[in-house]
Amino acid sequence: MPERSPLAGPCAWRGEELAASSRWIRTLDADALAAIDTALAAVRARNLAWHAVTRETFPLPGLEGLFADIAAELEDGSGVMKLRGLPVARYAPDDLRRIWFGIGCHLGRPVFQNRSGELMRDIRDEGAGIGDRYGQVAQGDGKAFLSSYARTLSNGPLRFHTDRCDVVGLLCVRQAGSGGMSRLASSVAIHNEMLKRRPDLLELLFRDFHRSRFGEEATSPDVVYRLPIFGLRDGKFTSHYSLTYIEAAEMVPGVPRLAPAQREAIRLLMDLADELAFDMMFEPGDMQFLNNHVVYHARTAFADDEAAGRARLLHRLWLTMPNNRPLPAGHEVLWGDIEAGRPRGGIGQARL
Repeated sequence: MPERSPLAGPCAWRGEELAASSRWIRTLDADALAAIDTALAAVRARNLAWHAVTRETFPLPGLEGLFADIAAELEDGSGVMKLRGLPVARYAPDDLRRIWFGIGCHLGRPVFQNRSGELMRDIRDEGAGIGDRYGQVAQGDGKAFLSSYARTLSNGPLRFHTDRCDVVGLLCVRQAGSGGMSRLASSVAIHNEMLKRRPDLLELLFRDFHRSRFGEEATSPDVVYRLPIFGLRDGKFTSHYSLTYIEAAEMVPGVPRLAPAQREAIRLLMDLADELAFDMMFEPGDMQFLNNHVVYHARTAFADDEAAGRARLLHRLWLTMPNNRPLPAGHEVLWGDIEAGRPRGGIGQARL
């Protein structure tokens, strides 16, 4: 068994440490808001749709330092950033999408989030029939197994997981009537705690697990690949994890079931995520950015209150980052290019 050491740095935070820190919070000031409004006016004058917005068509002079600061904190700091203060109620829906996409283009490059080629996804409760629209499989007990895609668009809880991009960005437009807590956990801190408690189980997470592309990528669970949950290259850690993809793979004939020790390793990972988590509520105008290589995210269940105008709505971007880290050999199966500073991630548009 390889000799492993604790991973150091600000990305190895515990929930109480992040709660006591402000290094991951920035606020848009009056000059920044004025620059955003000027850029929006230029885009509207050209009648550009939100998905046609670029860094060049949405110039934000004076904010270069802010975006560089956010990118550095995401890659070399805590892996978490909240940019707050955007007055979302001031803008029409299309204008808000233009602004959000423009900000995303200044920070990184948006990549596709599903096989339909979406560059921005509205995260909301889409009600009944999500399995029919976004993927489900009948299980032996008669219950439907929902794809990760479908679960995201329900009002149910989401387990700790990562997304298929360097950085996921969420803009809160409206919060729910109740619930919808955002939960974050450092996968680096989970690694370190597992090393202390159960190094034997930690080692299993550096080995391959079968995963299915069911949901955002494929319409059935049958397309399966193998990838470790934890990886390390040149001192840079990465974790790509979603239990739903692993469970979906187990439903495919010929794919081996998880060994008891593998199940124990996943249970410990999930228990540690709960133990080390930081919980926060979104407020309208909050923009949350997370480095998927070092941060897991989850969500508690929520209930909308339509009468009160509190129906949860988040706009999601997936970004590939110009300062992203190198990834271990073998991660090409998921990421495409594994070298540092190269565009990668997202969902390829060849239908599976």
